[in-house]
Amino acid sequence: MTGRARGARRDRPVTGVGDNQGVTSPQTTTRDTAGGFRSGFACFIGRPNVGKSTLMNALVGTKVAITSSRPQTTRRAIRGIVHRPDAQLIVVDTPGLHKPRTLLGERLDSLVRSTLTEVDAIGFCVPADEKVGPGDRFIARELEGLKGTPVVAIVTKTDAADRREVAEQLMRVEQLGDFADIVPVSAVDGFQVGLVGDLLISHLPEGMPLYPEGDLTDEPEHVLVAELIREAALEGVRDELPHSIAVVVDEMQPREGRDDLVEVYAHLFVERPSQKAIVIGAKGSRLREVGTAARRQIEALLGVKIYLDLRISVAKDWQRDPKQLRRLGFDG
Repeated sequence: MTGRARGARRDRPVTGVGDNQGVTSPQTTTRDTAGGFRSGFACFIGRPNVGKSTLMNALVGTKVAITSSRPQTTRRAIRGIVHRPDAQLIVVDTPGLHKPRTLLGERLDSLVRSTLTEVDAIGFCVPADEKVGPGDRFIARELEGLKGTPVVAIVTKTDAADRREVAEQLMRVEQLGDFADIVPVSAVDGFQVGLVGDLLISHLPEGMPLYPEGDLTDEPEHVLVAELIREAALEGVRDELPHSIAVVVDEMQPREGRDDLVEVYAHLFVERPSQKAIVIGAKGSRLREVGTAARRQIEALLGVKIYLDLRISVAKDWQRDPKQLRRLGFDG
């Protein structure tokens, strides 16, 4: 074992260019790379709900991926950009790797696997407060087949475990594979977040920055807005519902004659009428709460006041229907 524990509907990116799938690099900038500047891609992989999105947000320094206590919240390969004087790290947050039960699950699984083959380094996330299980061992075996790509094992959520539990988890994780490094971290209190960045950057090649300085993600605004609405809808709903919610922003543009107010018209889709009733709530109370929470987050993202119009419809079994998946942005 060589691993070691170390302490207008504006279809443009919020702060960058490019689409949100895969890890294809955009055009580089002209920044001077003297002194061994490094740039490249790293992805986080792990079971659903092990803290991958929260850790990426902590590394970037702002919220670029939604988070939830519900498993399988992430449905895209979301890229967050970490800027340092000596490096630019593009972190790709992937959906949790799991046994697919729907066509959507199969497409998400395929997305994860394709991302793993395109990055310079991989962060394998295992939570400190849960036992190492079959899912972790399955992912570790998958990573063994990626010859030449360094893997940093990351024990997440150390704030949710005591020191003894963290130490024991580090030893268990060490037995899962031959990792370049093993590091405990807490994205909640910031413990060793910087060290995770250091370790991933150490495996990047030397090269020019891939994004302009100041860019934090290449996600288009309307995609981020849709994700913030979905996050608000996930909070407080029943366990079976999160996987059944999809959000599409139909229109997003400044109100005519006003530059300080953006109108957002969005559609929530669920699979069954009973789910629609859950999201709407008694006399529309739940949908109003979703709108209020989402509007607050969107205003913080865009820096302007938001008029948010939410509609909800039933798209029967959309997770299993290729046509509806395309309509909702999951092209496969």
